[in-house]
Amino acid sequence: MQDNPISPTIALDQDGAHHGFLNLPHSRNDSAWGSIMIPISVIQNGSGPTALLTGANHGDEYEGPVALQDLALNLNPADIDGRVIIVPAFNYPAFRGGHRNSPIDDGNMNRVFPGNPRGTVTEKIADYFQRTLLPDADVVVDIHSGGKTLEFVPLAAAHVLADKTQQAASVAAMQAFNAPHSVILLEIDNTGMYDTAVEDMGKVFVSTELGGGGTTRATTVSIAKKGLRNVLIHAGILNAEPVVEPTVNLDMPDGSCFVISEHDGLLEPVVDLGDEIAEAATVAKVWPLDRTGVQPITYRARRSGMLTGRHFPGLVKAGDCMAVIADIV
Repeated sequence: MQDNPISPTIALDQDGAHHGFLNLPHSRNDSAWGSIMIPISVIQNGSGPTALLTGANHGDEYEGPVALQDLALNLNPADIDGRVIIVPAFNYPAFRGGHRNSPIDDGNMNRVFPGNPRGTVTEKIADYFQRTLLPDADVVVDIHSGGKTLEFVPLAAAHVLADKTQQAASVAAMQAFNAPHSVILLEIDNTGMYDTAVEDMGKVFVSTELGGGGTTRATTVSIAKKGLRNVLIHAGILNAEPVVEPTVNLDMPDGSCFVISEHDGLLEPVVDLGDEIAEAATVAKVWPLDRTGVQPITYRARRSGMLTGRHFPGLVKAGDCMAVIADIV
């Protein structure tokens, strides 16, 4: 297979704290011989496990970039045994544009793996992770939040996997992250996901959903900062004591956790994030956009549990996810 055109401007395997870029050549209207410069930091001290930490897989999710910028600045090589690779803005063009997907090629980074070294910009970045960064990683953390269209109770997640030993290791790392909510999730559509690429290599993987609405909050940034350090401690990389607080264990076992709109309209939530709801209870109403005097469409929970995620904007379209309900374990 063709070599990937991305080249790092720093060594990826030398002791110390190194800050630079993944240089992806990209000829465009405003820069004929231009490049996309994706920030990267590598903090290393001797031998030990490697952690690969990413944010802005989707460009409108900001807890990851903030927490990872802070970690890259403040993580002291003397405090670790091993290596920490930090990419605060995984889909860098999307991050700079403030979009979920890349404004260059409309690429959704979490749907293009394993990527293609001859493909679009997004596919080239995915291929570099697939063939260069992921093979050397022992534990991978990808910080997500809801972006502009969803909002979640702050949670860390591990997936249901065929390999139960690998699943147990990922669940342990997810519990170590110690978000206010800890979720075991059966991924319904995992084709092309970064998560799947990581897990197919047998790696320990933790994902999150921390808030949403296309912004950050002091609380959710704090959760991300604490969780990243806790996972590094759990992996035997960072020499420190973890900060452990109560967590609510949740389970998302199948598609009945999701309430999908079948109508365009004005959204009226009936329950708030973190509320408990009974099966068949009303979770939301969708009012018509173009007339008065008409009853709203009522949407009901397909299972009992906690409202874990919700549609964020006030308007919905047919096919939008309006609510996510998880079992309380």
